[in-house]
Amino acid sequence: MQVLVASNRGPVSFSLSEEGALSMRRGGGGLVSGLASVAAGTDLVWVCAALSEGDRLAARQDPYGRLDRAGHETGAVRMLDIPEKTFHRAYNSIANSTLWFVHHLLYDTPNEPHFDSTFRRDWQSYEAYNSAFADALAQDAERGAKVVVQDYHLALVPRMLRERRPDLRVAHFSHTPWAPPEYFRLLPDDIAVEVLEGILGSDHAGFLCDRWAEAFLDCCESVLDAKVDRFARTVRHRGRTTRIGVHSLGVDGADLRERAARDDVAERRAALLEQIGDRQLILRIDRTELSKNIVRGLAAYWELLLHHREWHGRVVHVAFAYPSRTDLPRYRDYTAAVERLASEINDEFGTEDWTPLILQVKDDYARSLAAFRLADVLVVNPIRDGMNLVAKEGPILSEKGCALVLSREAGAAGELADDALMVNPYDVSQTAAKLNQALLMSSEERRRRTAALADAATALPPGAWFAEQLAALD
Repeated sequence: MQVLVASNRGPVSFSLSEEGALSMRRGGGGLVSGLASVAAGTDLVWVCAALSEGDRLAARQDPYGRLDRAGHETGAVRMLDIPEKTFHRAYNSIANSTLWFVHHLLYDTPNEPHFDSTFRRDWQSYEAYNSAFADALAQDAERGAKVVVQDYHLALVPRMLRERRPDLRVAHFSHTPWAPPEYFRLLPDDIAVEVLEGILGSDHAGFLCDRWAEAFLDCCESVLDAKVDRFARTVRHRGRTTRIGVHSLGVDGADLRERAARDDVAERRAALLEQIGDRQLILRIDRTELSKNIVRGLAAYWELLLHHREWHGRVVHVAFAYPSRTDLPRYRDYTAAVERLASEINDEFGTEDWTPLILQVKDDYARSLAAFRLADVLVVNPIRDGMNLVAKEGPILSEKGCALVLSREAGAAGELADDALMVNPYDVSQTAAKLNQALLMSSEERRRRTAALADAATALPPGAWFAEQLAALD
């Protein structure tokens, strides 16, 4: 059986040395590990975009962008060298600055969005970007193959591919939330229709939790006037039926624990212990992404220290932030706001022998794994999140039990709410109160909650998650 996967980011990336030499790095994340576990016995082809100059150079080594045929040990990977201007407009202006903002409810609506002729030009690039994927998939697919299209970057691909190759079985999976109809309708009317009909070109459309699936059904009913069967979870539109599924991506616990047992993690664990001492550790690990709500999370820690002076000198908040979308000005501004608030907290409450907040804005996966092992409290308070694997990884690696303070707006809340301390992500005072409750929680209760959270987090590991989507196409 041939399986094709389409995603913006592929399983490998390339970088160029100063001398012009190419070096390859394998990707991480649930999708890559999930595919690795189901690839055996499957004719797997991965279609992705070239994201960097190194990627573009690697893609140009074969006329069709096939990395394996150019001599790279990647398996069957086709990397598309989409014109740089087209890619920038599709990726930054539409995917990340429009669709992402709609699904995460991020717009400052008195001032934005502003859908003008520039937006229409950018939308044409998004269509061209999706069309390039549809063309590549149509060329590479054998008759009756299964195609699994990933995420909001490629929302138009299923319908485009259906028009080119009606013999294929196509699934689309959304890793983001889905906006409710009243917010989705911020999009221009014709664009809203195009996005929905794009996904409805698939035989099966998957989401991370019930809430996002229901929102998609609501949009199909409201915007398209499609026939929606809530019980069967199907959408009937333009003579076709699309099944809607929920697949709650989990974590491969054994793989994660194996990675956390390596020497580089042990070294960082020792360094963290030296910084923290015998104090309790409140941990957050995020990308510097607007939806992650880092500023309000730090403000809640400020309020905790302001109203509970008994914690002065007895707790340290470690915030690890992975730089995100640094080519977009509003993301750079947000990162600067996070850094300013962190500095203000330390200026206000710090002493010669106590730094209340440690903020590090850089990539370091081993450091994050070490912190998971040591944390007493884990804060995950997004404004809105498709799933949030940090909330699942923390309990799996916790050594002594970790209280999870979790936003009700994270997709993971549907699985973890019973054993987490739930918060309204906009309520800073409530979040501060939950931090205090978490710090006061007994070790026995932390261990009990953590065990239950870890069980839920590993219920559908990446291999099973991807296999479910393939099975849904049978």
